[in-house]
Amino acid sequence: MGKVITHRFVESVRPKAARTEYPDAGCPGLYLIVQPTGTRSWAFRFRHNGANGKKTLGRADVGGLSLAAARAAAAAHRHRLEREDDVTAVTPVTPKTAGGEDKIETAVASFLELHAYRKTRASTAWATERVFNRIVLPAWRGRTIDSIRKRDVIDLVESVAVSGRGYLANRTLGTCSKFFNWLVARDVLAFSPVTGIEKPHEEEIRDRVLTDDELRKLWLACADEDPFGQALRVLITTGARRNEVSQMRRSEVDEDGIWTLPRERSKNRRPHKISLPTQAQTIIAAMPYLADCDFVFTADGKKPVTGWDKAKVRISARAGIAADTWRLHDLRRTCASGMQKLGVQVPVIEKALNHISGTFRGIVGVYQQHDYADEVRIALQRWADHVEEIVDGKPAKVVKLRGR
Repeated sequence: MGKVITHRFVESVRPKAARTEYPDAGCPGLYLIVQPTGTRSWAFRFRHNGANGKKTLGRADVGGLSLAAARAAAAAHRHRLEREDDVTAVTPVTPKTAGGEDKIETAVASFLELHAYRKTRASTAWATERVFNRIVLPAWRGRTIDSIRKRDVIDLVESVAVSGRGYLANRTLGTCSKFFNWLVARDVLAFSPVTGIEKPHEEEIRDRVLTDDELRKLWLACADEDPFGQALRVLITTGARRNEVSQMRRSEVDEDGIWTLPRERSKNRRPHKISLPTQAQTIIAAMPYLADCDFVFTADGKKPVTGWDKAKVRISARAGIAADTWRLHDLRRTCASGMQKLGVQVPVIEKALNHISGTFRGIVGVYQQHDYADEVRIALQRWADHVEEIVDGKPAKVVKLRGR
């Protein structure tokens, strides 16, 4: 039957020496055609009145048909043929005769295309797709969505939990919950089989803050680990999120050192301006510029750095810190805690980290429009100077910042 084509696959598939067709199990009869030149197009293959037919639907490149649009176009063409001849003998041509369109893999493909990649951040959509491809589909592939029972969901998430991946088990349950609730909202199912299932793993609230000694060791261990090491140093000095720094583009940083994070890559879906401390600016300026690549931190000159887990293990080993005792997100908490120790007011810290909860939630967030730009610039620079003092072995000074 082939595999369900995803939005990610359409964007990343590479051309081969010969023309290649990829059948979409999410829409029988639909094919993604990739030419040796890299040109992509959609086609619908069918059998009508005893003869094979093919309908070219359009380009699949930028400006062409999206995956969802191609599926809709294929279905529309089939229905048009059926209406014209007043028959129901239009059969999609697939590599292998398959079941109906209520299969779990078909519904997942629609969920990813119509919801995940349209209404959530790219990193969130990618993580969602990964849960489906690694856990959900291998267990349920070929089954219809209305055959999935509560017991099936419980067995699935508990099997992940007992393998020692408690956090992943909770993420799997959450992904399934959103998926089935989406189907209920679209009137595909009457109820969700996930309703009432508790998380299999009790997650601990993280409060890990790295010590000054650990910060110094990590900073020094980053020296021979480009580009991950330099990206990690920017994480330390700015308190930004991992994916934000990983995907930083040169075009986002102006000559004054203001990094404008677009809403598409911001967790709260709001654009965010970060006044980079001089230490971070120096790191970014020293990164090698690769032609036709806008990413600051890249290993191949084509895409941003990936594989943080392995890099973290290497850096931790050089620093003499057990990799499983800290997480990259702990650097963000360390930055916030460090600024607070330096006397930075909580509203300034929240603005620096682009938080809209806490001080700025509710009615305050509506009417409090002061951006704290100057205060944030001073606070991040003071924190970066403090880190530099720690690395150089100088006594760390706690300096009170005067608020406006």
